Amino acid sequence: MIRRVAGLVVALALVTACFRADQRPWLGAPQEIAPGVDFFQSTDTTLVDPEGPIAVYLLRLDLDRVRIESALSNDEVMDAERVDSIAKRRQAIAAVNAGFFNVKNGEPISLLKVAGQLVSDNSLPRAVVVIRGARGARQEFDFDQAAAKMEARFMAPAKIVTVPVDGLDTTRERGKLMLYTPMYHADTDTAANGTEWVLRGDPLKVIEVRRDLGKTPIPGDGVVLSYGGLEPPSPLDWLLPGTTVTFATTWKILNGTPAERFDEAFDIINGAGLLKRGGKTQSNWQTTEALQPGTFTDVRHPRTLLGVDRRGSLWLVAIDGRQPDHSVGMTFTELVALCDRLDLTDAINLDGGGSTTMVVKGEIVNKPSDAAGPRPVSDAILVKPR
Repeated sequence: MIRRVAGLVVALALVTACFRADQRPWLGAPQEIAPGVDFFQSTDTTLVDPEGPIAVYLLRLDLDRVRIESALSNDEVMDAERVDSIAKRRQAIAAVNAGFFNVKNGEPISLLKVAGQLVSDNSLPRAVVVIRGARGARQEFDFDQAAAKMEARFMAPAKIVTVPVDGLDTTRERGKLMLYTPMYHADTDTAANGTEWVLRGDPLKVIEVRRDLGKTPIPGDGVVLSYGGLEPPSPLDWLLPGTTVTFATTWKILNGTPAERFDEAFDIINGAGLLKRGGKTQSNWQTTEALQPGTFTDVRHPRTLLGVDRRGSLWLVAIDGRQPDHSVGMTFTELVALCDRLDLTDAINLDGGGSTTMVVKGEIVNKPSDAAGPRPVSDAILVKPR
């Protein structure tokens, strides 16, 4: 009798554990999309407070079987592309939109590293997820708030000088120094009334100085420095053909992740709002990331979320919003509550609003809020087989 009771207790414990692992009361049973990829949907009105219509789409990823990677629209920084188009072109199992960007030209507006190449910098720290690990190995993730700026170093008469780079792979401004990499576009897409230096080789050396021309081709084995003006200030006037130039990145990291991890990262994806880190809820978004309660954190919007749970699974979540009869969206308080339901230890809020899009097997599964349909974005997160 005792053995039978003990057996029933063990069986009940196993059932309860499995039940809890999938959060079945509100999440329901998963649909297996591919090995290591489970898809869930929920319309549980208790996910928001006060209750209201809500539609949440979730991907649970087994990192022993899949990997994620950042992908640029049209495989370059310029312009934008729909998430389903990016996923199809890159043959992804699934995808969601990723970082924040300028809707006018598609350029990222915060920290972004793709395939080992930094393609967007920022001065104001924002939430980021740092993705490390060689191809074929299980990926590792660091969640933090960070900013990055670059500088150029070269020899002027009798001394090495350091010049700040004002922007990376972004539209040039008058009186500013920009750096363009091959991932930007075929050329700098600049107007005349500027000075551009073409650098090639290893180490990088100035091979050509172009004045008042614009649209300088970017060499595949080099970069282009571009100044908005025909009379560059000193010491830029010492950038002559044959000058060797090196570039360095300075990281501003708020929560202690070693800078070496940012340097070695394969991808760095930006967001706005570090929600969870090391099992602790974050709430200092206004002071650390300048996120405004009245328009952003305390207002219900469509949201996109990336997080890791205590079992080591990675979650990608899309939440519809701005559609009162379908889904009201979520505030940051409601996002954090969702993280707790999923048992996430680390999580960031990605770009949302009209950008929120989830693609599964080539199809958009959520209902983006823009009347014109799914919004083209600057970059996406792709799910690929390991």
